[in-house]
Order: sequence, then C-alpha cells, then structure tokens
Amino acid sequence: MPSPEHNAIEEVRDLVGEYEQFLSGKAEGTTDAYLRTVRHLIAWVAQRPGNEGQFQPPQLTQTTVELYLAHLEQEGFSLNHRARVKSTISNFAQFLIEEEGLLRRNPTRGIELPILPPHAPRELSGEQRSILRSLVEQEGDPRGAALFALGYWAGCRVSEISWLQMVHTHVGPQEGWLHVGYKGSKWRDIHLLDQARKPLYAYLQATGDTERTYVFLSQRSERLTEEAIHYWFRKLKARATKVQQEVIQDIT
Repeated sequence: MPSPEHNAIEEVRDLVGEYEQFLSGKAEGTTDAYLRTVRHLIAWVAQRPGNEGQFQPPQLTQTTVELYLAHLEQEGFSLNHRARVKSTISNFAQFLIEEEGLLRRNPTRGIELPILPPHAPRELSGEQRSILRSLVEQEGDPRGAALFALGYWAGCRVSEISWLQMVHTHVGPQEGWLHVGYKGSKWRDIHLLDQARKPLYAYLQATGDTERTYVFLSQRSERLTEEAIHYWFRKLKARATKVQQEVIQDIT
C-alpha cells in the first residue's frame, strides 16, 4: 500500500499536470515559465515549518505569498522578476479556485510591490557610440542591431523594448514611429530617426511573422524579456578589446 507521503507527491504531480492543461492556450515558452515558477513555489511552501515536506493548496495564503516574495528579494531577484512571479501565482490561484475548488480567495490580492521608477536614457559620448555601433556591426545580428538602435538612437527603455507590440510598431522603408510604454509608465509616441528605423525595419523584414504579438522574439517565450536584453548587452560588451572595454565598461 502506498505511503501517505507517496500519495501526497502523486496528488501534487497530478495537480501540476492539470494546471498545465489549464495553460494550454498560452505560448509554449510562457507555459514553461509558469510551470517552473509554480514548481519552485510548491517546493518552497512544502519546506516551510509545520508543512512536513508536503504541499496542500490551503497553505497558499497571503502571508505565505508575501514571505515567498520576500525570500526571492533576499535571494537577489529583481523587482520585475518578482512581479512576474506574483502574476504567475495569481494565475495558479485562479486555477485552484475556479477549476479545482481548492482555494476560496486569491492570496495575491492586496499584495503590492513597489513601482520601479523609470530611468532616463543616458547620454553616450561619441566614442562610446562608435565602439558599440562597431560591436553591433561585427555581431551581424539583425535583432541585436535593432535592439541597439532603439536603445541608443530612439531612447527607448529596456522594458519598453521588451514589451513593444507589433500593433504599436509602424515602420516602413521611408519613415517610422512607435507607441511605447509599460505598466506604471507614461505612454508616448516616438518618431524614429533613420539610425533607429533602418535596423528595426531590417529586423522586421528578416523575421517576417507579422501576426505575432511582440516585436522582439525569443526561442523560450513569446517575447524577449528584460533579463534577456541585459544578457545580450553584456555579451556584446564582452566582445570588445581591452582598450574598448575601458571606455564602455560603465554602460549598462
């Protein structure tokens, strides 16, 4: 006869499998990210004092979620990451409420994360622009060229680039403009200079899928995340010579 511990593990496995079915309408990368977050949450909750290594949906209280988000902050995860985790937990809770009847209240309700103040785009020196432009050209990647162009010629913030949608992107061979913004920030229209428009137009022509939601694609999710953009930029800077790195090392 299976032990109670074995039965509890099987119940959690079945629950996560049903949640995966609940997510079937989302992009594969999004589903994978949601499932990773939920599995990590379940494992963390199970190890809380008094839970005896087992997870039960009623353990998912507002206090538990607040403690989990505080734990992530202590582990060094960014505010953007914690906001996505909170959103995923909310989605999982709705599944437990609506589909399973295992929760009565969404535990994320009433939890407020601080709003990250937007940073004004920094001014680069002519030498810094020249080095970065040279590194982008050497990379020979249309997506990288478009990312650089929007960040340093159009003044777009990383979050605005990451969440830029096709319906807000109006770019042709002669002119172009964008409607950009993000949660907590003011939306604005940007008329694109040729230095920004040409690389973005070339990237759009190279990708071709005009029906997608977001402009910048990722193999792992439906959009290129802020973390992925920062990672791309770190890799780009790493290609610089020692002399070049001394000039661009403080650019983030």
